[in-house]
Amino acid sequence: MSDLLEHAQDQQQQAVREAAARLLSERRAGFSLPQPFYNDERLFALDMKEIFAKEWLFVGVSSEIPAKGSFMTLDVAANPIIIVRGDGDSIHAFHNVCRHRGSRLCTSERGKVAKLVCGYHQWTYELDGRLLFAGSDMGTDFDTKEFGLHPVHVRCAGGMLFINLSQQPANAEPFFKTLEFYLKPYDMENTKVACTSSIVEDANWKLVVENNRECYHCNGAHPELLNSLQEFDDTDDPRATLAYKELVARKQADWDAEKVPYQLVRFGRRNRMTRTPLLEGTFSMTQDGRVASQKLMGRLQSADMGSLRILNLPNSWNHFMGDHAVVFRVEPISAQKTRVTTKWLVHRDAVEGVDYDLDTLRKVWDATNDQDRRLAEENQRGINSQAYQPGPYSSTYEFGVVDFVDWYSEQIEAALSDAQPQHLQLA
Repeated sequence: MSDLLEHAQDQQQQAVREAAARLLSERRAGFSLPQPFYNDERLFALDMKEIFAKEWLFVGVSSEIPAKGSFMTLDVAANPIIIVRGDGDSIHAFHNVCRHRGSRLCTSERGKVAKLVCGYHQWTYELDGRLLFAGSDMGTDFDTKEFGLHPVHVRCAGGMLFINLSQQPANAEPFFKTLEFYLKPYDMENTKVACTSSIVEDANWKLVVENNRECYHCNGAHPELLNSLQEFDDTDDPRATLAYKELVARKQADWDAEKVPYQLVRFGRRNRMTRTPLLEGTFSMTQDGRVASQKLMGRLQSADMGSLRILNLPNSWNHFMGDHAVVFRVEPISAQKTRVTTKWLVHRDAVEGVDYDLDTLRKVWDATNDQDRRLAEENQRGINSQAYQPGPYSSTYEFGVVDFVDWYSEQIEAALSDAQPQHLQLA
């Protein structure tokens, strides 16, 4: 019976892959995706298998696990993951699954332990994943060496943590090395998470990312954010004004003196980083543009650092300023549900109520996140209509969205390159 079920599942999955390949082959360049890519659970499963199980994903910052035994947990689709600091500041990641009967080992989001102990039957693991104890009832032939935790690839780059669930991850070292260089002035090991927000949006994860990749909607949706944010990503933005380019030149001279990097660096369509000014006279993404924390980050001597913007597809965008940073993680839950987690980072020695006020720190992005949630949810509701057809993106205002959708399509098409003509209708 199990063989029959597995065969039927394989046939269904193959039919889905063939249909997805056909839809992408017919996709019109510069247009949004066909409807099933935004609302079909079968294509959501394809996204999880071919994107989120293969790409490097941002999961948090190293200062969240500051000492030996500190851990954090998260889910990547149906895969619970644990990240723990071991001996000598080593950082390990594992599938958060006991090798006995599959129970989750760690059930809280974060904590500190001496060993990793399963609450079900007390199987005990070292922080490096080795099984240490499985009781005395497993028989004399039982070999603990065969039942260590399943590892997950993990990389700390400049204090940002990334994991990859695939057996052979793509080489992202150029991005990681550049990220280390750009984040060195912030001394990320000596930061702390001042506060965290986690909201669930009733929208496909790609709609959440698409919304982030353009500021076409900003004037009509984000009054708080536009008190400090420049709408332009960089001087390559086709809409960038002469005044903006002149401001960039002046600020880059200041940043040279501060010895902080600012150049726009791209890694294909997937990753990029650049430092760009905030509005003239503003220093931070706050309601009034003033600093949110009086204690600056790392070795920085000036609050006027603009925003170091870091993009990591498929699941993160980030803003690093002189006084604090805001990091974002996208976690797909289902075809029409996505969790967005936001963390505000400050210097480790900054004191709440003295150096920073939480309401001031988070007000702008709390408002912006809620506004974006409503936009993405209304986008999803419209796409679910029988009237939806892929629509054209603006090459000037939405070039970032075009890059993201093209990158996504290329990744899926490459994974489906062996698919045959379709036998299943998805729309």
